[in-house]
Amino acid sequence: MKPAIVQIPPMFLARANAAAFLSVSESMLDQLVARGEVAKPKKLSPGRSAWLVDDLVTFGRTRPESDLLPPANSGYGRAGKPD
Repeated sequence: MKPAIVQIPPMFLARANAAAFLSVSESMLDQLVARGEVAKPKKLSPGRSAWLVDDLVTFGRTRPESDLLPPANSGYGRAGKPD
């Protein structure tokens, strides 16, 4: 019998990974934290901090729906723009 494969999601993410998780740059993550929109990182040990994944998920789930239109050159593929 094969042993079961268990996947354990991370509890914390370092700055670069937290930014990638939210699909933003590291500087944008810093701005969001400074404005109080994203929770501050948690202190893991002296000199080490990281973001709690649950805090990042909560931020993402509470974002409003986008009212931005897609770029003009997207979504038509090879068929071209419909008439």
